[in-house]
Amino acid sequence: MADDIQIQKMDGKSLDVTGVNKEKLKTVFPECFTEGNLDIDKLLSLCGEYIDNDFEKYKFEWKGKSECYRIAGKRSTGTLRPCPEESVDFENTNNLYIEGDNLEVLKLLQTAYYRKVKMIYIDPPYNTGNDFVYEDDFKDPMAKYKEITSQTTKSNPETMGRYHTNWLNMMYPRLRLASNLLRDDGVIFISIDEREIDNLKKVCNEVFGEENFIGSFVWRKKDGGGQAKEYFAIEHEYIVVYRKTEQLYWIDKTEERNISQYNKKDERGNFKVTKLAKWGNTARREDRPSMYFPLIAPDGKEAYPIAPDGNDGRWRVGKERMNELKSLDLIYWDKKGDRWIPYEKEYFDNQVKVIKKRSILYDVANTGDGSNVLTEMFGRKDVFENPKPLEVIREFVESSSENDDIVLDFFSGSATTAHAVMQLNAEDGGKRQFIMVQLPEVTDEKSEAFKAGYKNICEIGKERIRRAGSKIKEQNADVDVGFKVLKLDTSNLVKWDDTPVSETEVLRERFDSVVKTLKFDRSELDVVYEVMLKLGIPVTYKVNLTDINGRKVYSIGEDGLILVCLDGSNGGITPEDISAMCDLTPAKIVAAEEAFKDDVALSNAYYISKDKGVEIELL
Repeated sequence: MADDIQIQKMDGKSLDVTGVNKEKLKTVFPECFTEGNLDIDKLLSLCGEYIDNDFEKYKFEWKGKSECYRIAGKRSTGTLRPCPEESVDFENTNNLYIEGDNLEVLKLLQTAYYRKVKMIYIDPPYNTGNDFVYEDDFKDPMAKYKEITSQTTKSNPETMGRYHTNWLNMMYPRLRLASNLLRDDGVIFISIDEREIDNLKKVCNEVFGEENFIGSFVWRKKDGGGQAKEYFAIEHEYIVVYRKTEQLYWIDKTEERNISQYNKKDERGNFKVTKLAKWGNTARREDRPSMYFPLIAPDGKEAYPIAPDGNDGRWRVGKERMNELKSLDLIYWDKKGDRWIPYEKEYFDNQVKVIKKRSILYDVANTGDGSNVLTEMFGRKDVFENPKPLEVIREFVESSSENDDIVLDFFSGSATTAHAVMQLNAEDGGKRQFIMVQLPEVTDEKSEAFKAGYKNICEIGKERIRRAGSKIKEQNADVDVGFKVLKLDTSNLVKWDDTPVSETEVLRERFDSVVKTLKFDRSELDVVYEVMLKLGIPVTYKVNLTDINGRKVYSIGEDGLILVCLDGSNGGITPEDISAMCDLTPAKIVAAEEAFKDDVALSNAYYISKDKGVEIELL
């Protein structure tokens, strides 16, 4: 190829998150960079923060935290290979089921799904000493993934001396990457138990910001708690909730369904009323004397609060708030006999965008309900240990998503979240999309799952979605109950192996291997999906195989946004082929370098595409 020709070549790596963040910082604080390096002291001083060598400032530290930053920022060399044979309605569905280490998968999703996810729910390992703990490898994460997927479940026993540290090192980089995927009005729900809730909140305060902590739900997971080993039985777990920014709004569908409560109406809309007089044990005048004062009724007379026992009572609000209600015309008067009773107006339209959930989920569902759903679905017990109940996840999905929002669960387990999304879409007509990510952990040979033929957790999750989807489809034929299965693997692009060797034969084999740019054991569809991931195109986009100038070309998107040509048959890609592709005005043409007829054809193709204003990129 001529030296003056500079055709961009795909490097097979995921989005450079660290580089993107530095470029953002450069646009705001260019003076803080010297020869490409950040001067942190200068940045702090510009923000009004000055280095005072105060080592007693509050910090949340643990061994390995700095490594977590590097792990989160290290670009993935993997890809997601499509698996149509294990999918349902592969060509048309907008749902994804991804098998793989969620750290690598989250990196691969960065470009295509950056700030596009509305809601995340995760139920990570609880660090009981028996759960699998993801052991990340900074040097070669894909090799580590290959290793762990062929092994049995590992444990994180307290005797290791790094019980909490290992768990934090697992969670921190994943939450940082997940934060990038959330929309500005997005929210994340994280299930956790007593052992790590304190550490989880500290980590989330760093990742999402303490100001974005919404609160914690307390979920009663079982009745009685079983046989307590010491002190008392634990019946509950927590669901910690963080928003991405203050733009979050909470959709209270419970209020929406109960619109019949809003049975009064004026020019501002439907409203319901709540008594302004206090009720209950502290409703007497002597309980809060300052809240005993008159209101002027519609007939001009003074009205005072009456306690339930008929004596002097007190209002629910003080004078300042009462004056505010009067100025906003939020007091409704009702006459009972000869007495006027004031109420506070609550408009329906004002209820749908405020948080109205109870923080204690006492009677929603328990772990037994989650197990019963799977038992009925699979026809046998204990296929999956302690699955989250459908009703609990449904509560969160319903409150935080609607229309065609994307819901992500990167510790998918038995795929309860996918089930909840499909069920809710069937009920309210939504088009929510789910992305499930799960490590294919091997099931124990003694487990009921293994006996039933499920060799890893992913097989259970996929089968649950198939069975749940089939049943939901009977209720509502318009619901998308399909899903594309994608599997994490190394890149489809051949990379030079630079590990030192002394054997001449091994070196010769390496040289032979890089003659081709694409791996021989990968399909064209594998390559097309890697192109989509690396270019930031959602992998739910349509991929159509078409014929251009007698050559096989893959068209991505309804309008042929990207054209991918890997067809080197009949002598290889010619300039005429590229010209015909350019005539379809795609945003970009991606072609395999090895598929061109020769260097002359490649050079001419470059000039043709440049002349027609179409970018070309090589594999």
